[in-house]
Amino acid sequence: MTRTTRLVILLAAVLLLGGVGTGAVLYAAHRSGMRDEQQANGPTVLAGTVSLRPTSGRRLLVRNLAWGPHRDEIATVPADDPQGPRTASGVKCLRFHAAAGTGICLQAVHGTLRDTYRAVVLDAHLRERHRFAAAGIPTRARVSPSGHMAAWTVFVSGDSYAGTNFSTRTAIVDTRTWKIDDNLETFRIIKDGRSYRAADTNIWGVTFADDDRFYATLATGGKTYLVRGDVAARTLTTLHRNVECPSLSPDGTRIAYKKRVTGASPDAPWRLYVLNLRSMKETATAEQRNIDDQALWADDSTLVYALPGDYGSDLWTVPSDGTGRARRLMTSAVAPAYLG
Repeated sequence: MTRTTRLVILLAAVLLLGGVGTGAVLYAAHRSGMRDEQQANGPTVLAGTVSLRPTSGRRLLVRNLAWGPHRDEIATVPADDPQGPRTASGVKCLRFHAAAGTGICLQAVHGTLRDTYRAVVLDAHLRERHRFAAAGIPTRARVSPSGHMAAWTVFVSGDSYAGTNFSTRTAIVDTRTWKIDDNLETFRIIKDGRSYRAADTNIWGVTFADDDRFYATLATGGKTYLVRGDVAARTLTTLHRNVECPSLSPDGTRIAYKKRVTGASPDAPWRLYVLNLRSMKETATAEQRNIDDQALWADDSTLVYALPGDYGSDLWTVPSDGTGRARRLMTSAVAPAYLG
């Protein structure tokens, strides 16, 4: 091969790589620009009034991920028509939950050099009642059935539960007094009937039973545990191993959760299970894909959870008793809450 031939091949390779790189940049810019344009084949999203009080019929609230001017806003649809037109509120949240006229909205505040985060407690009209600085990237949020208590979890280092290199911070606030426990790791841990202390404890994924009792995940020593929390006593008591992101059923008898299963990929280790709190019997749901979400109970027999979708996440549903099959409930949506 002559020197001229080698130079021609090198030049062609440089031009090809340059073209590929330019094309990738242009495609990314085009796709990013489309985020503000409503997609012809996407859900209909219209601005309107959204209330956290039940009006006519049961409603489903979500963070809308459909591309267009209302992306990331809290939107609502009739619970019996989740594929129908969405009414967008104008309020943007990264994570959201609501109950009994109270909402918790975790938001990013975009700065010049870095983003900061905050937890905003909302009233029934989605107006701000109080705000708190959040120590990291929002990941979980819940409101108690009465609306009197709210909780949120953020990542203070790392950005995934899949590995071990992460740290969380979980806070609980009483919306009647604004008294806040801004780090549940300060609660006394009772593990296997004895007080327990360790430097590696992490707490996340609160789900409320009432205004004093809640459940959450405790991680320590490379293992995870379901814990029962007591706000007044400031205690966390271990109940069961290998439970993450618990969600209490409306009747208070079962916990839906993600469980690490043997043989799964380290990057996709979880399956959706239900734990009976009386018998401690575990039931695997019919959903066989990796679940990295805190599932929500739509009713006493149905779970709703997020899976990756074309525009971020879609909501799926599956029976809680291990029967049936998973089905898509709603496209381009995450962080659901049922009202009414």
